[in-house]
Amino acid sequence: MDAALPSRDQISIAVIGLGYVGLPLAATFGRRFKTLGFDINAKRVAELRQHHDHTLEVSEQELREARDLSFANDPEELKGCNVFIITVPTPIDEYKRPDLRPLESASRTVGRAIAKGGVAIYESTVYPGATEEICVPIIERESGLTFNRDFYAGYSPERINPGDKQHRLETIMKVTSGSTPEAADFIDDLYRQIITAGTHKASCIRVAEAAKVIENTQRDVNIALINELALIFHRLGIDTHEVLEAAGTKWNFLPFRPGLVGGHCIGVDPYYLTHKAQQIGYHPDVILAGRRINDGMGSHVARRTAKLMAQRNLQTTQSNILILGLAFKENCPDVRNTRVVDIVAELRSYNANVHIHDPWVNADEARHEYGLEMIGQPEQGKYDAIILAVSHREFIALGAEGIRAFGKPDAVLFDVKRALPRQSVDDCL
Repeated sequence: MDAALPSRDQISIAVIGLGYVGLPLAATFGRRFKTLGFDINAKRVAELRQHHDHTLEVSEQELREARDLSFANDPEELKGCNVFIITVPTPIDEYKRPDLRPLESASRTVGRAIAKGGVAIYESTVYPGATEEICVPIIERESGLTFNRDFYAGYSPERINPGDKQHRLETIMKVTSGSTPEAADFIDDLYRQIITAGTHKASCIRVAEAAKVIENTQRDVNIALINELALIFHRLGIDTHEVLEAAGTKWNFLPFRPGLVGGHCIGVDPYYLTHKAQQIGYHPDVILAGRRINDGMGSHVARRTAKLMAQRNLQTTQSNILILGLAFKENCPDVRNTRVVDIVAELRSYNANVHIHDPWVNADEARHEYGLEMIGQPEQGKYDAIILAVSHREFIALGAEGIRAFGKPDAVLFDVKRALPRQSVDDCL
C-alpha cells in the first residue's frame, strides 16, 4: 500500500539551501507552516538566526515575522520534516557543462532524513529528466525507500529575480508538478497557500523542468540577437539605442537591450538544455550561437575602450582603468557568473592596471569567487579610462560629471548600460 501524503496540519517543511531562492521561500512558508531553513554554511545560519540577510533579499522584519521558521546546519535536525524543498545552486563548470554536485549532495542529505510519506520538491534549475533520473535514485539509495510508494517527488521551478522589489515570490505565478496525481495536487495546494499570483500545475515533472529552462533560454537568445545587432550597428556607425527606439514604436517589437549577460540564470540555464540536447543526439545551433555572442560581450567592451584610448594617444599598457560595478546587475550584491570579469581579464591582457569599485559587493566574496581585489572610494583625477559596467543607483546619482571626476582631463568614459545621457559619454553599447 502506498504511503499517505502529509495532511495539512502535519506538514513540516525543510528548505535546503538558503541563498537568493531558498531564504525568501523559507521565510514565506515560515509564516504559515513549521519550517526549517537548512544550509551547510554555518556562518550563513548564524547570521540568519540574528535576523540578518547579507543578500538583502529578505529584511529583518520579514525574518522576525516568520515565527515558525528556524535555522540549522546540522543534517540531523532535518529528521522529522516531511516536505523537503531543494533550492541549491546548479552552476556550470569551466567547460560549460552542468555541475550537479550541489544537487546530488542535497539529494543525499534528503535521502538520509526522509521517511515514509515524505515529499521532495526541487526548485533548482535543471534539464528535463534530471529530477527523476539523477535526484530520485540518490534519495532511494540513501533512504532505502521506494519512489512513488514510500516517498514522492515534485518540481516547482524558482522564479526569483534578485534585487527586484516589485516582482516577489508571492506575486509571481508558480509552476508546480508531482510524480503522481496525488503528489501533484498536494504540491500545488502547498504553494497556493503562499503564492497570491496563483499556480500552474504541469502535467508532469519533465514539463515543469523544461518550462523553467526555456524561460531563460528564450531571454538569452533574444538578448544575443540585440547584442549582435549592436555589433553590426557599431561597424555601420549607427546608434543602436536610436535604432531600438525607432523599431520599438511598433506594438509587437520586443524591448530587449544590448549588454552583459550574467547571473545565475540567463547565462547558465541554456547550457543545461544544450547538454541534454546533445545527449540525445541533437546539436542546438541557435542556442549555442546566442551563448557565444553573449559570452563575448565583455571582451568586446574592453577592446572598444582600448581603441578609444589609442585614438587619444593613451597607452593601455600600465594605464589606470576604473570599472564601476562588479555585480551581475544593478542594485544587487550578487556576483554569480558576472560577466564584468571578462572586461577585467581582457584589459589585464593589455597590462592595464584595473581597479574595480562596487558599493554593493562584499570584497571578501569578490576575492573568494574571482581572486579580484576591489577598491573603496576611487581617487579623483587618477584614471585614463572609466567603464560604467553596472548602473547602481549610487553611480547614476553621480552623473556623468561626477564619474568623469575620477578620470584625467582626457579620460575615456564607456557606458555599458546606456545609463547616462549619450552626449556625456564617449561610447556605449
